[in-house]
This record gives sequence, structure tokens and C-alpha cells, in this order.
Amino acid sequence: MTTVKIAKIICPTEAEGPGKRMAIWVQGCPLRCPGCCNPEMLGDSGGETVATSAILENITAQRDNIEGITFLGGEPFAQAAATAEIARGCHALSLSVMVFSGFERAQLESHSDPDVGALLAACDLLVDGPYDRAQPDEVRRWIGSRNQVMHFLSDRYQPSDSQFVGEETFEIRFLGGQLTVNGWPASSDHVASLLARRRRDVA
Repeated sequence: MTTVKIAKIICPTEAEGPGKRMAIWVQGCPLRCPGCCNPEMLGDSGGETVATSAILENITAQRDNIEGITFLGGEPFAQAAATAEIARGCHALSLSVMVFSGFERAQLESHSDPDVGALLAACDLLVDGPYDRAQPDEVRRWIGSRNQVMHFLSDRYQPSDSQFVGEETFEIRFLGGQLTVNGWPASSDHVASLLARRRRDVA
């Protein structure tokens, strides 16, 4: 049985890629980008071990409510065998696959692990490169820093689509009695600033 370490899953969300999506944060990352938005997801000891079949059952149950899934983390390519299996299952359901990775595309394409290539092949939209807190991206939706590149790996989405440009998107929820924020930016100070700005705009 194939398993994957999961930090959290949110469905549906419109803050982690185009359309309504299931966002899947994997647990564990070999990279240590300064200012990482999800430092609690870096270590391998956290999260929950879940069978990929259970994830796919969840996705299948939501297929009429979402247009795809987004892998974040953590580092999705660090668990490529499991995430590739899930991605292939999504394509079988005619759902799109978006992946955020701290690795650059060239690194992934030259990787010796065939599972890395399998996840890349099942990816419609890849956002690659380490997060750089010194280069916040305030133009493209869903992108953390200007050095990161959006790679359109299939014809599912087009770079000219206006939905990829716009104001930063984030969502606030109460889950399990806790306040959670997803979408960019994740820092509480920045979120508070954006909320204050929007209140002024409404007023």
C-alpha cells in the first residue's frame, strides 16, 4: 500500500490555483528556504500518514465540486511516488494538477528518480523555485516571490489567461477551533495589513 505524509488538506479553495481546488499540503521538505511560509511542514515527524487510495477516494467524492488539485508543502517531489500516483488518478478523473516546488524545473527534469519524472509528466501547471522573501510577488496570483516561474506543461491552462494576474488571494477559516489562513501571503502581519486595506476600500 502506497502512503503519503500529509500536513493538511483543504477543499474547496480558490486561493491555491485556478478555479475551485483541493489543496494538499505534504509533510516534509529537504529544502530550508529562509522565511518559509510553512516551517511546521519542513520536518518529517509531523503530519499524518495516509494511504494514497484514501486520498483518491476523497478526490473522487469531490470531483463535481472542483476542477483540480494543488500539491504544496512541504515538498511534493520529496514524495514523488505517492504524489505521482495521486496526480495520475486526478487526470483519470479529468481533473487538473498544479504543483508548487522549491526545486527548479531543470533540476526535476534531470533527476534520476523515475517517480520525479512521473509527477512532472502528470503536472499541468508547475510553479518552481525556492521562495525568496526579499522578492515578494504582488502581480501574479498564487505566486510567493518574483523569482518563481509558472510552467504551463499542458494545454489545460494558458499564460494569457487573466485569472493568473490579480490581487493576492487568501482565505481565513475556523477549523477544529483554530483560525487558519491559506493562500498567499501566509504571514499574519501581511494578512492583517491586507484586511485593513480592504476594509478601507469598502468604506
